[in-house]
Amino acid sequence: MNEADTRDCFICRKHRGEVQIPGGAIYEDDLFYSGHAQIRAGQSQAYLGYLMLEPRRHARGVEDLLPAEAAQLGALIARLARALRESEGAERVYVLVFGEHVPHLHIHIVARYPGAPREYWGARVDEWPGGPHGGATEMAALCERLRKWLRDHPAS
Repeated sequence: MNEADTRDCFICRKHRGEVQIPGGAIYEDDLFYSGHAQIRAGQSQAYLGYLMLEPRRHARGVEDLLPAEAAQLGALIARLARALRESEGAERVYVLVFGEHVPHLHIHIVARYPGAPREYWGARVDEWPGGPHGGATEMAALCERLRKWLRDHPAS
């Protein structure tokens, strides 16, 4: 990896504070950062409950994680999924890794809420027109509820 990889990487730029996402960090430590997914270009709202979990260190994929990062990853995914279920009422939580557009590992942790039609289950859940969508204010409120849940339910 060369310096340009991290200088131009959207996720590295976010971790350096050059890019702001409404709601800020839901979880962060020396190894990982999690926040809400940003509002997509051309849209005014985001699907609420669409989280991203990213290693702080620039790693292209799961296969590039260091042993300490890999050891912590599963527990963090489970904890964030549980927070979505218990705080936000998610019926199911999906975990996806694509990584085609941004070459920095980012794990999608996405809530599916009760009432979601079957055609929107899975990778299309955020396309559900009747699903919870909101702008920066709603994203920030959701992030604060998740931070509170994480504070009230420390990892064991």
